[in-house]
Amino acid sequence: MSSNRSDNSQGDTGTRDITYDLISTAYHLLQGAETVSLYIADARQEGNEELVQFFQETKDEYTRRAERAKQLLARHVSGGQGQGQAASGA
Repeated sequence: MSSNRSDNSQGDTGTRDITYDLISTAYHLLQGAETVSLYIADARQEGNEELVQFFQETKDEYTRRAERAKQLLARHVSGGQGQGQAASGA
């Protein structure tokens, strides 16, 4: 049974769920930015500047959000392993 994960612990990975979530989010956002780079090249090849601009905005948003996820991950990891320790600011 899967009742072992009900305590918000490490699950099957040996990593706290929130840590995994932040790493996974950053990874997928960066993968999205890389994929959209291909779309930018396609739009440029067709000479469609409107789509180039749209895809560039999309890539910038992915990159910005990935950077935010990395910042949150760094704070989360350096902030200790307990939820109640975030308020201490040590």
